Amino acid sequence: MRKLQNTLYITRQGSYVHKERETLVIECEHQKIMQLPIHAVAHVFCFGNVLVSPFLLGFCGENKVNLAFFTEHGKYLGRLQGRQSGNVLLRRAQYRLSEQNPLPIARHIIAAKIQASKRVLQRRLRNHGAQPEVEHTVKMLNFSVTQLPNAADLDTVRGIEGDAAARYFGVFRHLLTAKQAQADFVFDGRNRRPPRDPINAMLSLLYSVLGKEISGALQSVGLDPQVGFLHADRSGRDSLAQDILEEFRAWLVDRLVLNLVNREQVKPKDFIFDASGAVQIKDDTRKLLFKALHERKQEKIQHPFLGEEVEIGLLPHIQAMLLSRHLRGDLAEYPPFLMR
Repeated sequence: MRKLQNTLYITRQGSYVHKERETLVIECEHQKIMQLPIHAVAHVFCFGNVLVSPFLLGFCGENKVNLAFFTEHGKYLGRLQGRQSGNVLLRRAQYRLSEQNPLPIARHIIAAKIQASKRVLQRRLRNHGAQPEVEHTVKMLNFSVTQLPNAADLDTVRGIEGDAAARYFGVFRHLLTAKQAQADFVFDGRNRRPPRDPINAMLSLLYSVLGKEISGALQSVGLDPQVGFLHADRSGRDSLAQDILEEFRAWLVDRLVLNLVNREQVKPKDFIFDASGAVQIKDDTRKLLFKALHERKQEKIQHPFLGEEVEIGLLPHIQAMLLSRHLRGDLAEYPPFLMR
């Protein structure tokens, strides 16, 4: 099994990242902050005014390190892509299936997403008692799953997914179980570009970061991150990474954000509320989010398909590997990630 490597989140403004022999070095104000061997790093995410040396760019490309750039407030800008790995026949199989028969994979991914969303709601009911609106939404999500096998085309699958997501986020405010969180945070549904409340700001940032990690994982097994089965092709978008991200939104990101809010680890004072209505995350709070994500990724679970104990941070690589096995014909179907 692949060893879990580090993800570096560089948020300190004015940092300089460069290569020193076979290591990656981070400096700020001419002081060395960190030095890591390149083989211990899988992803480097730079936020805002972070300078990267040209030699390090080439070094990351040679060593298949996913180097991505964001604005200071978390908007994705771009990433370095080294040489494509894997067999060209695998990518041809990916392109062929994406063009000719994407429906089975799309159905599986959305079924897993809806089931994961339902289980987040069920967790609330189990731990905090009955809530009529949440119970009704669970029933409707069950109905959405039963509709998927009969979906005749991608537009129908996307319609089912859109309806289920609207219902899920329609009761998301009920998942704020701490009284102070209920008083401090307002959530009236999903919004973005820009997010207009703190919860949406945190969700958008973590979705974006996780999506870039998935892109790197897909590339590492030889797949093309831009050619998906559910999301339509769009210039500049890693559609396949967005497909796989659907499996992790509720189980990993949504639950992480809810835990931070309900434990009062984040508060309204940790955000910047612009006159335009946009909400931005303060630097220290962004570091807290990344620390919480990093700690979560170190935890181990038993993978529901492989039956092996793995770190959560390896899940994008495992799902990329399972998808490549399906495309090669080693697996009859793609098994999306869904914890029982």
